Amino acid sequence: MTRITCLAMAMLALMASAAYARPIDWQAELDRCRALRQNMAPLLLAGEGTSGVARSGVAARRCVWIERRTARRNITGGDSR
Repeated sequence: MTRITCLAMAMLALMASAAYARPIDWQAELDRCRALRQNMAPLLLAGEGTSGVARSGVAARRCVWIERRTARRNITGGDSR
């Protein structure tokens, strides 16, 4: 049983490291953030919180991170709001 557990933990570690190793398609991420912002704006104006709109805020936090990174790297479209 412990061998299976150790093997499963090793596989999870390998999969997790591979998930973060992929290159980021900045333009596609910026497009997703723009779409999210357009969908969120009416709901936020209606009084809904970010957690109710963006899956506990994960998508909103990722968009903030993407927008900051693109602005720092001077990627086209990164500083548009």
